[in-house]
Amino acid sequence: MDPMTLTDEIIKKALKKGCDSAEVFIKSAEGISVSAKDGEIEALEASCEIGIALRVIKGNRPGFSFTTSHAEDDIENTIAEAVEGSRWTVADIYIDLPAQMKPSEVMVFDGKIKELREEDIIKHALSLEEKTRAYDSRITKVRKAEVSAGTGITTILNSKGVKASYASSYVSASVTPLAEDGNDSQIGWGFASSRRISGIDLDNIAASASKRAVELLGSRKIKPLKSPVILDPYVAVQFLGIVSASLSAEAVQKKRSLLAGRTGQTIVSPLIEIIDDGLMPWGTGTKPVDDEGVSVSCKTLVSKGVLTGYLHNTYTAKKDGIVSTGNAVRSSSKSLPGVGATNLYIKPAGSQESVSSGDPTRREVRGQKSEEKNELIRSLSRGILITEVMGVHTANPVSGDFSVGISGLWIENGEALYPVKEAVISGNILELFKKVEIVGSDLTFYGGKGSPSILIGEMDISA
Repeated sequence: MDPMTLTDEIIKKALKKGCDSAEVFIKSAEGISVSAKDGEIEALEASCEIGIALRVIKGNRPGFSFTTSHAEDDIENTIAEAVEGSRWTVADIYIDLPAQMKPSEVMVFDGKIKELREEDIIKHALSLEEKTRAYDSRITKVRKAEVSAGTGITTILNSKGVKASYASSYVSASVTPLAEDGNDSQIGWGFASSRRISGIDLDNIAASASKRAVELLGSRKIKPLKSPVILDPYVAVQFLGIVSASLSAEAVQKKRSLLAGRTGQTIVSPLIEIIDDGLMPWGTGTKPVDDEGVSVSCKTLVSKGVLTGYLHNTYTAKKDGIVSTGNAVRSSSKSLPGVGATNLYIKPAGSQESVSSGDPTRREVRGQKSEEKNELIRSLSRGILITEVMGVHTANPVSGDFSVGISGLWIENGEALYPVKEAVISGNILELFKKVEIVGSDLTFYGGKGSPSILIGEMDISA
């Protein structure tokens, strides 16, 4: 039975049992993942799975159940469990299902991935390890080189007219090399993911991973100081992740967001914007509808430093008296829809004024709206390019306070002189982004989040 017919039958049976409304979410997926090590295949895993979730509403009381089987008995049990569950939950007037709307037109399926064979994935994994080892003689080991690819079909149907089904694809690659020089050793990593094969460049992944490891060899400790820092795109993405959690209306309504009640206020530097773009071609977070069947869109959440709004699903939107932004997400078919970003990223907010603050550690940089990372480095008389952070997950999501370990490159007179280690930066995430002085043009995505390199004003750095 095709997914659309199956969802329709489940809806009808749930309504016959007295439910006011019902929704079925089905996701089927198949894929393969290969890990290479020492020129051989270390692991190969093929998967083929299906998840069916049923959400019902009866008298403002929700019920939910799921199954990983489309056998008739399992479907009947799932319906019965969801309906029974609605007897015991608390009534909530904001619980609702969205009405029918037209799905957005997006690019999320690459037929070439469907055609990939097991031997193709094996070849790519072995090639990734080989390319990584060949980058530099100091790369002595590759702990793991992994390539994964797969396709899936998502179907969403509810009793209010939502009827959506779409195919999607994904491919990802990651590698973890070890660089050694004498008694010193450093770990690097490289990662990329996309909806299409051409979005993955094995040469670039191997080179960036190896470079990260090699450039940290010979790291030194530094004395405590105040200085500007440059955030590597990956580091900026991790800090963006702290802000991302607070952009969720769910977090705001539960008073777990540092951005609660701050719409219309300047929360970060006017030089940056934060965008959530569910329409981005081939983005890993791109899809025609969210996980409730609401069409996705591109939203500016922070415009020239000003918070313009939050991310919503149907529940949070109804609670705030607005419409969903198309940001309902499920971690799997085993979970209810929460709120999350699609493709969230930082971008420059127009041209910048000349930077001339009188700070002796900074050279004057005249205002282009974006600068390459090398230009950012050349702009510093003294500072640190931060390439690694440790402990971002310990940041307080409500206050935004953080204290994280960093590694990177010490910069003097516009040149990276040597690597540094075991340093710590502390502060507040909003204060950090208020100090943005230049936004680079090297926008890089890691999964569903992206950022260019960013020059931050003086930070407290301890050893």
